[in-house]
Amino acid sequence: MRLVETRPLVEVHDLMKHFPIRVGFFRSHLGDIKAVDGVSFDVRPGETLGLVGESGSGKTTVGRTILRLYDPTAGQIMFDGIDISRMNMNKMRRFRRRMQMIFQDPYSSLSPRMTVGRIISEPLEVHRVGTRKGRRERVRELLSVVGLDPEYHKRYPHEFSGGQRQRIGIARALYHNPS
Repeated sequence: MRLVETRPLVEVHDLMKHFPIRVGFFRSHLGDIKAVDGVSFDVRPGETLGLVGESGSGKTTVGRTILRLYDPTAGQIMFDGIDISRMNMNKMRRFRRRMQMIFQDPYSSLSPRMTVGRIISEPLEVHRVGTRKGRRERVRELLSVVGLDPEYHKRYPHEFSGGQRQRIGIARALYHNPS
């Protein structure tokens, strides 16, 4: 039996992200901090990629650059066969709905002033997608999918363990059905 070869969903080739060091009143360029320098990988549909490295090694910067929250210094980012490396921000917003990043420390990305239900549904509220009732039902469904009681949507992040907070982050990432 021959396996069908699927094209990668995400292709990253020689990705670089350097942050300029500027000093003085005229913001003179002193040098660059090389946060990411020559990273390449592919992710096929259904695969999961975990970036592992010591603190400060550029893991988060790689993710933010792929999502184009940072513009790459060099390299190429392909998403579903489309080069998004230099795509304008209006087009990029549409693509971001198909991509999600899950952070290792979910507590820092969970607002302590918002309930879990609001945290998970916030992206759709911002984009005015769906009805309030539909968003509430989706939140309850996602909490169940990640192994949490749907009634937990009324609770705040500090009421959860670290593992439960990670599940909340996963539920939030799954909200848009990313590719």
